[in-house]
This record gives sequence, structure tokens and C-alpha cells, in this order.
Amino acid sequence: MPPSALEILTRLNINYPMLFKLTNRKMNRITHSGVLEFVADEGKVYIPYWMMRNLLLDEGEILHVESTALPIATFSRFQPQSEDFLDITNPKAVLENCLRFFSCLTSGDIIAINYNSKVYELCVLETKPGNAVTIIECDMNVDFAPPVGYKEPERPKQEDDMAVDEEYEVEPSGFVAFGGEGTFT
Repeated sequence: MPPSALEILTRLNINYPMLFKLTNRKMNRITHSGVLEFVADEGKVYIPYWMMRNLLLDEGEILHVESTALPIATFSRFQPQSEDFLDITNPKAVLENCLRFFSCLTSGDIIAINYNSKVYELCVLETKPGNAVTIIECDMNVDFAPPVGYKEPERPKQEDDMAVDEEYEVEPSGFVAFGGEGTFT
């Protein structure tokens, strides 16, 4: 964002950390973001490519930016956009490490994370307590949905030799507690 935006924001009574609602009014798309630096040229905002895709924006198009306050995240569910994500040994730890570079999440967005020189895209399926949440200094539970296109592997069927004959009953041997018949008086 440009330095003039910082000047205006410091004069207003805004909540910290500074969070923003980004809107592409032409396509009716919304996402949320923090700010890294106030060094952009006047009238310009620099956002990551994946965020431009979420907003259906092309370079140079108009973006509406407004200051906002978001609730602190308690839960979020992600869906990897490719089965390659299953190759990661500890996906929750990887995600936790990568989310340190994010300030907020919006349900429906597809975020991009870098791990081992590879970019993984994850759809934010759900966030609680709202559709948009801040993830700065929070204790958030994370869940994953199966990746797009993933099919559960089929389990091998048991052979008929292993089937138990239902008519065959084994008589217990030795002491059996309460093994007698009951009578009513």
C-alpha cells in the first residue's frame, strides 16, 4: 500500500493489527489481508498472484480496500487442490509454519504455500468463528478434507475360508459364571 494510506490510517481510530477487506466490485469477490509494507506507488496496491486469482483481478484493475476488524480464529478446514499434498510427512506442521506469513483467512479462498521448492494450493473450506478470521497470535485447530480427486483405496476382501459358520456354537469349558437357568417365583 502507499505511504499516504498509512498516514490516513494513523489519524483514524483503527484496530491493530491492521487488516483490510479487499473487494473486486465488478466481479463481486471479497477476501481479506494484512499489510506487509507501506511502500507502494501512490494509487497502487501489491498483492500476491493467488490473491488476484481469488478476486478474479487482472493487473491494473480497480480494487476497493477498506480497514476492517476480524475475530480471532479458533478453527479452519483446508482442502488440498492436488494429491501431491499427501506426500508431505507432517502436513499440519508444514501448514502451521507457512501460515506464519499470513495475517488472516477467508472461507472460499485458495491460498498458496511453498514447501520444499513446491507450491501447494489449499482451499479454505471453513473458518470459525466467522467467514473471515485473523490468525495472528492465535491457537487455531486445523483439519484437512481429502484432496481434490482423491479416492479411498479399496480394502482387500476377506477370503471365504475365514468366514465364521453362524450355526456352529462353541460350548464353554471350565467355570462359567451365571451359567445356569433362571427361575421366577
